[in-house]
Amino acid sequence: MPAKLSVNVNAIAMLRNRRDLPWPSVEGLGRIALRAGAHGLTVHPRPDERHVRRSDLPVLRALLDDEFPQAEFNIEGYPSEEFLSLVEKTEPDQVTLVPDDPAQATSDHGWDFLGQREFLAPVVQRLKKAGIRVSLFANPDPAGMDVAKALGADRIELYTGPYGGAHDDPARAARELEKLGKAADAARSAGLAVNAGHDLTVANLPALARRIPDLAEVSIGHGLTADALEHGMAETVRRFIKACG
Repeated sequence: MPAKLSVNVNAIAMLRNRRDLPWPSVEGLGRIALRAGAHGLTVHPRPDERHVRRSDLPVLRALLDDEFPQAEFNIEGYPSEEFLSLVEKTEPDQVTLVPDDPAQATSDHGWDFLGQREFLAPVVQRLKKAGIRVSLFANPDPAGMDVAKALGADRIELYTGPYGGAHDDPARAARELEKLGKAADAARSAGLAVNAGHDLTVANLPALARRIPDLAEVSIGHGLTADALEHGMAETVRRFIKACG
């Protein structure tokens, strides 16, 4: 089964936030994406609200509940108390925990599962108790996947930034792809499902899907939003779904 596509709407929100105006509409473009076949929506509400705002979450939750009950809501973020409370209030289908500093422009590394085990364990348990699927952001490294499973995680999300960054260097892209593949193999052996995200495009998705044929989900924002400026949101979603295999 091809990987499912979750559309990250943070870049849409960032564009909207340049003006004190309600457009482009995060809700409206999310609706177009879902109508075109996207499996769900992803948000990463940062403390400074430079992308998605806290006020966007109930709007998107209502959109999914009222119009697309089969679709999933994925919330990414660093597990501060404020973030965890927001998640518990919003009740997403999945939470993707990332080790971001609040000042980071974007996520750029995964967890050190062994070194941060004591920090992550109660967080994962809390989210699982709330009935939420937990995915942990992971480096393209086989090490620690057994620890991630022992923490209670359901999935890992492979950080694909180095792979996406090799778009102009086929040899380096091949090396980065194999790193991702080996990490996915280790995650699968540990009993974890595998998501992926960061700088994925229509051009580099097919090779990733071939190397990780049981990839569960890809979360894509920047590249998809950029393509939507050229092709429109609906056609872009269809192109990305096709690229997933």
